[in-house]
Amino acid sequence: MKFFYRLTLFLCVLMTALCVASQTVVDSPKREFRGAWIQAVNGQFMNMDEQQMKDYLVTMLDNLQIANVNAIIFQVRVEGDALYDSPYEPWTRYITGVQGVSPGWDPLAFMVDEAHKRNMELHAWINPYRACTKGTKKVASSHQSSLHPERFIAYEGQLYFNPALKENRDHICMIAKDIVTRYDVDGLHIDDYFYPYPVKGKEFDDAKDFKQSGAVNQGDWRRENVNRLILQLHNTVRGTKPWVKFGVSPFGIYRNASDSYAAGSATNGLQGYNDLYADVLYWINEGWVDYCIPQLYWEMGHKAADYETLVHWWAKNAFNRPLYIGQDVNRTVRASDINNPSRHQLPAKMEIQRSEPSVKGSCLWDAASAANNAGRYRDVLQQYYHRYPALMPVYPFIDKQAPKKVKGVRLIETADGKTLVWIARDKKVSPMDKAWRYVVYCFAEGEAVDLGSPKNIVSITPSTYYRIPANESGKRTYVVTVLDRMQNESKGTKCKVKK
Repeated sequence: MKFFYRLTLFLCVLMTALCVASQTVVDSPKREFRGAWIQAVNGQFMNMDEQQMKDYLVTMLDNLQIANVNAIIFQVRVEGDALYDSPYEPWTRYITGVQGVSPGWDPLAFMVDEAHKRNMELHAWINPYRACTKGTKKVASSHQSSLHPERFIAYEGQLYFNPALKENRDHICMIAKDIVTRYDVDGLHIDDYFYPYPVKGKEFDDAKDFKQSGAVNQGDWRRENVNRLILQLHNTVRGTKPWVKFGVSPFGIYRNASDSYAAGSATNGLQGYNDLYADVLYWINEGWVDYCIPQLYWEMGHKAADYETLVHWWAKNAFNRPLYIGQDVNRTVRASDINNPSRHQLPAKMEIQRSEPSVKGSCLWDAASAANNAGRYRDVLQQYYHRYPALMPVYPFIDKQAPKKVKGVRLIETADGKTLVWIARDKKVSPMDKAWRYVVYCFAEGEAVDLGSPKNIVSITPSTYYRIPANESGKRTYVVTVLDRMQNESKGTKCKVKK
């Protein structure tokens, strides 16, 4: 039995390797969001000491870096708690096992530093409304539900901030402002949990608030409650640090096509608009969110929610803000390609995603599965779809002013060999225009200088120098550009090197 099990396993691995090797090598776009969600709610950090958790996270980031992932969405608020040193909410139980007990260090501060070392953005992910999960037996005395129990609604074993209350909106926005103010995050991110996922026959008990509101339609009233939070969060983030992006990852189905809403997707599942009261398209069209990552976790061919159908629907309807696709790593590698059963669905999904001009990237659920190379997912990205590093998509509605180019690019001899150095022009510039990273391109003798392709990027660095590899020979032309906080890129400055 062991022999046949090992033979089967070997053949599966060989088949995957062969189908990957047969993939056409495709050029990666120069700008693409390549994110990964790192969650805490699954308990993956539970009872780790400081060094264990740091080692775990560093290994994960290193493995994601191999695949040129450029953004980490890190969960820092699971249930009205904190994976950081918050003055307003208790420490999460998802590290120490007990809510309110400090782990003795600050995971968010650590992750900001570690992500930035790897030229990755760090987006702080909060769950706005959830106050207790089903596994939470006791909350800290400093938890909002202990201090203000009248502001919460219990539903199916969980507890929620009542979305109807201004006091709750103000508290959530205070949390967002504190994170954005004290941490050098690149984004503030919320997920798909708005009003709770409905359970058949069970009502969310907000009838009293609805009656007092004077509203006529309960669904419209609930959506307006969420709308108010989204607008307030947007204004809070933008008013605190204008370069910090505010993003959302909604449930993958906005609305199903029906007689009442023919413009919906050709799907038949739970709907974010009708069931979670999240009017995502309204937020996008009003400019209240800076990017959207619908969670399209289903496989191609899914009867209720086909991946391809949904990618095309979101691309057609959500193009007013940068659109990225939420990918489920494990479901993707478990499902066979409909048109090529010898391989899993990652290649086909990537081809569909990149066929839509309004889709500017994707985000991986979950980061650990991608980092651990489930189904060789990371290998396929590294070898084909993420072969080269990618700059972030631009956000011209926030800022489209390119920074000033560098000056004085020259070659110097150091103890470590030859080094390219340059001077930034950061004096008397606003925080939006200040140099954030430098991009170094290298072109061989006779090769056309093309800054539109990522294949010649040899470094993205915060430093004002680049050490030329000792084994590099021949004439080269280097070009250095500047990126600001919004990833606007300056004009290039050239330097020719003879070796």
